[in-house]
Amino acid sequence: MSGWMLFGIIVVIVVLLAGFYLSMTAGRLDHLHRRIDLARLALDAQLLRRSSVALELASSGLLDPAASLVMAEAAHEARTATDGSDVDRALAESDLTAALVAALDPDDIEEVNAAPSGAQMLAELDAACSRVELSRRFLNDAVRACRQLRRQRMVRLFGLAGHTPWPDTWEMDDTVPAGLLEP
Repeated sequence: MSGWMLFGIIVVIVVLLAGFYLSMTAGRLDHLHRRIDLARLALDAQLLRRSSVALELASSGLLDPAASLVMAEAAHEARTATDGSDVDRALAESDLTAALVAALDPDDIEEVNAAPSGAQMLAELDAACSRVELSRRFLNDAVRACRQLRRQRMVRLFGLAGHTPWPDTWEMDDTVPAGLLEP
């Protein structure tokens, strides 16, 4: 075998390995973008569920009128913010969290638990708040992984991300009201 033939074989092997690496990286990037899309849909569903349960609790008559009004207004704003920008929606969802924290202190929760349907509503609200927290965490983890991959030199050099927009994390206050965390 001549030196040129050996050199040609080595070049072909290097090109094939580089192509395989780029193909695997592009596939991983595509998978991460799909994961972000699915996580965003799951977060949207959980946010809608949380606002629905909060609105149901606010209209149940189990809370004092001022707390019910504040919670109902915040839940309504959160539900209607889906048509706006992500920043506006995150602000509306954070406002709903603040309204829930303010309206559901431990003393009020004891009174709501005493009502026949109150315990069930609080359990639903607790589950919805916890799912919002988890969904947001999953979304932000996927965004961080995608950003880390997109920062790699080979991904940028070969444009493996295409024209896909840069993924953004979802920042909002998703604190579960303290009264719901008690057993």
